[in-house]
Amino acid sequence: MVGAGAAGAVLAARLSEDPERTVLLLEAGPSPATEEEFGPQLLDARLVPGAQTDHPGTCVYPVHLTPERPWAVTRGRVLGGSTTVNGGYFVRARRQDFDRWSAMGNPAWAYDRVLPFLRALENDLDLGAGPMHGGQGPMRVRRVGTDHPAAAAFRDAALTHGYSVEPDKNDLDAAPGFGPVPTNSVNGVRHNTALNYLPPEVRSRPNLTVRGGSPVARVAVEHGRAVGVVLVDGALIRAGEVVLSAGAISSPQLLLLSGIGPRADLERLGIPVLRDTPAVGAHLSDHPQVVLDWTLRHDPPAPQGTWLGGCLHLASGVGEFGDRDGPGDLEVLQSLVPMSGLTSGRTTVPGAPLPFMVAAQAPRRTGRLSLVRADLAAPPRLHYGFLSTPDDRRRLREGVRATAALLASPPMADLTTGCAGPAPDVLAADGALDRWIADNIGTAQHTCGTVPMGPVDDPRAAAVDQYGRLHGIRALRVADTSILPDAPLRGPAATAVLVGEVIADAMRRGVQ
Repeated sequence: MVGAGAAGAVLAARLSEDPERTVLLLEAGPSPATEEEFGPQLLDARLVPGAQTDHPGTCVYPVHLTPERPWAVTRGRVLGGSTTVNGGYFVRARRQDFDRWSAMGNPAWAYDRVLPFLRALENDLDLGAGPMHGGQGPMRVRRVGTDHPAAAAFRDAALTHGYSVEPDKNDLDAAPGFGPVPTNSVNGVRHNTALNYLPPEVRSRPNLTVRGGSPVARVAVEHGRAVGVVLVDGALIRAGEVVLSAGAISSPQLLLLSGIGPRADLERLGIPVLRDTPAVGAHLSDHPQVVLDWTLRHDPPAPQGTWLGGCLHLASGVGEFGDRDGPGDLEVLQSLVPMSGLTSGRTTVPGAPLPFMVAAQAPRRTGRLSLVRADLAAPPRLHYGFLSTPDDRRRLREGVRATAALLASPPMADLTTGCAGPAPDVLAADGALDRWIADNIGTAQHTCGTVPMGPVDDPRAAAVDQYGRLHGIRALRVADTSILPDAPLRGPAATAVLVGEVIADAMRRGVQ
């Protein structure tokens, strides 16, 4: 197995429950085993290591969000992957996501079939076991309180504006609205998948080996069958089956370097083509996001336990997923730490504004990943294709205006002197606001869809089947968010863990 992140750690733990199976888990970065070895810089839930482009637990990819907007995307490069460096947000995909993926030729992903896995993976410390939630799973889930003054003001403003109360954002049938954020952070500690699924008692299993500092260069394929992987030092490690769980950027990169991808692209770089798979890298999906800073009359208290405040989901009124009675395609996520603190590893920055992160989360497949050259050391070319349609721009306009209206409401008046931007005249004019958004666009870092699942008869749309098996290459699977056909209507961390559970179950049952 290649990659010990959100899905890879899950697969290693579940597969090694079978004493007849031998599992080798290769991680490019370090492989700490305990909270003490991870240390507070990675586990303090008030910090977001992934927001720091120079953090040693991350790797950085240059991208273009639009043709005019370069950016840097960080991913985890340590045991636990991006669950070790992200914000700890742990919200399930919506029922509509599972319905959509199932209808695309992936019946194993129907809501009724994944719900048992969603329950099995979690230990909901707030709601406990029940028809919707689990109480014994590895992932501890705790909802963020709204007692911080800024979070309480956000809550009151949302209710004043008539938004629904959404106490459980992991109830897939609940109407979208304002509510606390489910997280995998407990008592101020970010419990990544490595801590939850690979504690010392699991790592001590005789049939499981976890090896850090082992970057993989490519998959070794003989006669149409994966037989192992080649490390960057040239060593070949043979295996009966290979699973790539390196993430939605690295997994497709490894496939391309192995000769599995669009034929013309591979031939142009001199890579021998093992399998012409046009869908690899062709449908990158992510959520565009802008940050609205709001200035405070007085410095707020430091956050306790987590950087996250409240969260509002609402409908944009744009397109299928923006229906006013739908699942909510806009997210307004509150940070209790200034952006300058998130990017520098500080929990307080005197005098700095606090941010709202406004993301358009309707499913979209406008991006592309391709190789620059046939070299693992060369980051792939990543174009996200944000703001490429009128609906993209309309959704973000709606999100920005809704957030600005909340900031102008009486419940927040005692705390804020207003929104730091955009200015009122910019907010009022579509063209001016579009330009402000284009100048300030970022990403929620929810990359999906680079090795999408679906039926074998449509190679331009799908590269793997619903259990991650690569079409046309035996004994090779992909198991991470790259197999999701598009990014779900909520951040994908919980769904990445679900990928690991679903594919591990299929492998243990020998599903063909």
